[in-house]
Amino acid sequence: HFSPNRIEDPIIENGQIGYLVTGLKELGKVRVGDTITSQKNSATDPLPGYKEVKPMVFAGIFPQEGDDYSALREATDRLKLSDSALFYEPEHSQALGFGFRCGFLGMLHLEIFQERLRREFGLHIIATVPSVAYHIFKTNGEELIVKSPQDLPDVQQIDNTEEPWMTVDIITPDDYIGNIMSLVADRKGNYTNTEYLSSGAGKRAVLHYEMPLASLITDFYDKLKTVSSGYASLNYEFKDYRRADVVKLDILIADEIVEALSTLVWTDDAFKIGKKIVNSLKDTLPKQQFVIKIQAAIGGKVIAAERLSALRKDVTAKLYGGDVTRKRKLLEKQKKGKKKMLAMGKGKVEIPTEAYLAVLKR
Repeated sequence: HFSPNRIEDPIIENGQIGYLVTGLKELGKVRVGDTITSQKNSATDPLPGYKEVKPMVFAGIFPQEGDDYSALREATDRLKLSDSALFYEPEHSQALGFGFRCGFLGMLHLEIFQERLRREFGLHIIATVPSVAYHIFKTNGEELIVKSPQDLPDVQQIDNTEEPWMTVDIITPDDYIGNIMSLVADRKGNYTNTEYLSSGAGKRAVLHYEMPLASLITDFYDKLKTVSSGYASLNYEFKDYRRADVVKLDILIADEIVEALSTLVWTDDAFKIGKKIVNSLKDTLPKQQFVIKIQAAIGGKVIAAERLSALRKDVTAKLYGGDVTRKRKLLEKQKKGKKKMLAMGKGKVEIPTEAYLAVLKR
């Protein structure tokens, strides 16, 4: 039909685009890949060829304003209709309130999702530190798929942990091969082989690697562009699951665990990542009227720590002359007031969005 308006038609033929009116009340019951059939002569099997995509990267998505939760849920439902790879389920955080645990194909997919929420629905969100799906084998024989640090069982209950590995292809001019090899080696990548696409000046090569997905989901792509002056490109796909030694790294601010900043890391990288996170938070957190302790800990053991100095109010500014006794009394009163404020629980630290983003981009 050559018409800008919707026209009712009894049949949709090959190559045509149409719509169906159904009695479904919930968007969650409509999935990309479902087979539509008539009630009279219904098909017994779904149409072949469709394979459901499995998300590989998971992150908590929370609205910046708690009142926007309903709007976020509606927006996510609508985006799911056109994005079959998007996975989401409700999640609650003590620090961030109600939100969703979302699954994505990769970091680019996560960034596109955030951008669509902002542009199409006017929503601003907080995304927690992304993680991959780990397979946890417990000592009692039970197998779990852990998508967030909060789901990780106690260390005593874990027999074995496996993480996803990817086949990675990097296309680059041969001038940058050395830089890229050093970068991938730092990210626990295993070199496979090199193919040259051309010869002579400016020849290009394809470097083949196997890498853990956890190495790719933070800033690997940005680092790759940096060491190759923007010329390298990246492609990767899932290969298999392999054994991994991971631990839960907790971040404490003012002696309280911030769930949104907890992350799963390799044991041998825990100190380096913990130190990087606490330094980043020290640079981004606003000063308070009391000293803020920023710590990274594993199972209650602190492995890295920083202190954010207090924002001091000059209580002696109104004094004239050199009465040292009066100055000491005012300073002592200020000190007692800060202790009382902490004892009454008023020493809570509100973490701005910039701090979350700084950790996310680590």
